[in-house]
Amino acid sequence: MDYNLRIHSIVQESIVDGPGIRMAVFVQGCPHRCPGCHNPQTHDFNGGHLVSVSSVFEQYKENPLLRGITFTGGEPFCQAEALVELGRLVRQFGGTVITYTGYLYEDLLEMAKDQPEIGNLLSISDWLIDGPYIESLRSLELDFRGSSNQRIIRREEIT
Repeated sequence: MDYNLRIHSIVQESIVDGPGIRMAVFVQGCPHRCPGCHNPQTHDFNGGHLVSVSSVFEQYKENPLLRGITFTGGEPFCQAEALVELGRLVRQFGGTVITYTGYLYEDLLEMAKDQPEIGNLLSISDWLIDGPYIESLRSLELDFRGSSNQRIIRREEIT
């Protein structure tokens, strides 16, 4: 099945959204609306535009320099089902998956009990960067994170 994603934009080659050169998919829609968010234009669930998972994957395959894909936004877990499909395709193609979220990992585990697609997105993510952006904890010294409360959780830590 070819799912549709509501996205704000795609950065074809990013070096700030995870290790190596990555495609960054900025999904549209976010319930967190963190004060000082770097991407407030992604908050509106009715904004952005629709793209098919297959069209994004075709773009991904065209660049042999990519190490993987990063799901950011917006809130990726609001479109978990479609991102699971895209993530599986990227992993089958040899890439890694990084998922950013404003939710805490522990809260996602609870949510996954009623919404299996959330657990599926966790399971295909090689890295999860969790937690809301907190402006008072902002740091430019952190790898791949905006505030010091956010954690990088690697696949082997994701149950």
